[in-house]
Amino acid sequence: MLDTLRNAWAQVLSMFLGFWLMAAPAVLAYGPPAADVHRILGPIAAAFSLMAIWGHMRPLRWTNVLFGGALVVVPFVLGFPTVATANSVSVGLIVAGLAFVRGTVTEEYGGGWSSLWTGDIAGGRDAWLDRSR
Repeated sequence: MLDTLRNAWAQVLSMFLGFWLMAAPAVLAYGPPAADVHRILGPIAAAFSLMAIWGHMRPLRWTNVLFGGALVVVPFVLGFPTVATANSVSVGLIVAGLAFVRGTVTEEYGGGWSSLWTGDIAGGRDAWLDRSR
């Protein structure tokens, strides 16, 4: 488990930034609409980052580019206070930037649905029989 977390440090950091977005309205003392936006986008970004920690779900990290972009644009559209705008833009840029860090995938996975018609199951037709792997 710890190896998985070490290989996905960017996703773990993005998850904690999502947690920060949920707490930031109380810590930095700002209210709606900034607080509402952060309390909606924070848990969503954290959830997608949590799912992207595991290698087979790593492509989900790209959704954080969308959420990070929203965090950068929305403050100017809705007119957030200065503190909320600075928080939103900085967290948004970091979350979007961290989505580009792939991390190391250490496990091998089966061929997915395509293995049903190609016959390439678990890295080779008879690889599942070989217990030495």
